[in-house]
Amino acid sequence: MENISKYRLLVCCTVFILLLAVAGRSAESVEEEEERQREADMVKKLPGQPPVKFRHFAGYVKLRPNEDKALFYWFFEAQSEASLKPLVLWLNGGPGCSSVAYGAAQELGPFLVRSNNTQLTLNKFSWNRVANMLFLEAPVGVGFSYSNNSNDLRQLGDGITANDSYAFLVNWFKRFPSFKSHHFYIAGESYAGHYVPQLAELIYERNKGANKDSYINLKGFMIGNAVINDETDTKGLVEFAWSHAIISDQLYVRINKECDFLHGHLTLQCSEALKGFMEAYADIDIYSIYSPVCLNYDFSNLLVPPHRLFSNSQEMWNRGLPSGYDPCTQDYVEQYFNKPEVQMALHANTTKLHYPYTLCSGVIKGWNDSPDTVLPILKKLLNAGLRIWVYSGDTDGRVPVTSTRYSINKMGVKVNEEWRTWFHKNQAGGWVETYEGGLTLATVRGAGHQVPLFAPQQSLSLFTHFLHNNPLPLSRF
Repeated sequence: MENISKYRLLVCCTVFILLLAVAGRSAESVEEEEERQREADMVKKLPGQPPVKFRHFAGYVKLRPNEDKALFYWFFEAQSEASLKPLVLWLNGGPGCSSVAYGAAQELGPFLVRSNNTQLTLNKFSWNRVANMLFLEAPVGVGFSYSNNSNDLRQLGDGITANDSYAFLVNWFKRFPSFKSHHFYIAGESYAGHYVPQLAELIYERNKGANKDSYINLKGFMIGNAVINDETDTKGLVEFAWSHAIISDQLYVRINKECDFLHGHLTLQCSEALKGFMEAYADIDIYSIYSPVCLNYDFSNLLVPPHRLFSNSQEMWNRGLPSGYDPCTQDYVEQYFNKPEVQMALHANTTKLHYPYTLCSGVIKGWNDSPDTVLPILKKLLNAGLRIWVYSGDTDGRVPVTSTRYSINKMGVKVNEEWRTWFHKNQAGGWVETYEGGLTLATVRGAGHQVPLFAPQQSLSLFTHFLHNNPLPLSRF
């Protein structure tokens, strides 16, 4: 019996050792596969790209084994000392607009599309000067991101977007494990005022039970011209138009009398008043009120319908977005990303989507959940010790600085340093107020909805101070 017991013990130990070896080989093979995929994702011959010394990668990350979803990313290593710089995820809003087409190609990426030829312009004020920048097209149906299950396009909303973006990050870090220990931040604009805090909250909660493979080293986030609280967003929208002489005294009084923005009830009288509001913006760009419009567009298309203009759950800001260089830039961007040689270089559209690339999705079938406020999330994450900066280009009429100030005031956070000027290159860059717990509200003078597009130097300064947790400059010299 003793010999039998010894034999059984020997067999068990042998089986256990073999299982460990198989598991070790399996883990090693997964790592090797991710390394191969990372090398395959490196962008080597992007059409029109100026020469640079940093590397960039683009491709797909599948989210879960039992799903047909894959999200597209474009990642730029920092221009110097990438191993020492933080990692920042950039998200655009919409819902349904592309962070590649807007953030990377028009605003803060190193290669900007500025003409209708293939030549790209090197951005001297790219945010990858101070950080490793990751641009994500989310959710599925946006840009090159896709699902092979058409039902997925009917089930989208804030919750699914946050969960899918989180799954993307966990899997992206497997492909780029050297960035896992870096300080991680999220940034974005417009409807990303929902995306960014919701994803940050999800990361914060999942980190509580995370192991070393799924833990994300989140330190904070920043959001610009951000949709964060429907009531005050809309109140500030109307007030901005009146205070900037876009709507009349009579229309301003009528809107405030007929429309109940607190409860979201839109009566017939309110709808008529909002129609007048839209007509007042018909000849200018609501996203940058002092910029020229692109004459290639029908002015009637520069505004969204009333039910979308005043319903943040359906905010579609994909029309009439001029740049500081050419108000027709978005035309050029769309042309560029539809070129087969560009898609091949970026390892994009590998499944040959049946629709063309667009800056904002034309295939998403609806938006199923959008809370009317994210202010409780902001307060929760402030109390958790995250750094939160909210910034506002002060010539944006869509999510104007008046809206953001009302929304921040509604949070009731104690002021540490009252409203003051901050400076960039001896000139006023904007105004700033800081609050207890790590909250900062800053404006960027003369910038529209897409702050890095209209004020690239000031936005890079703002971003750099955020990353280093330094106060914005308080004097000209």
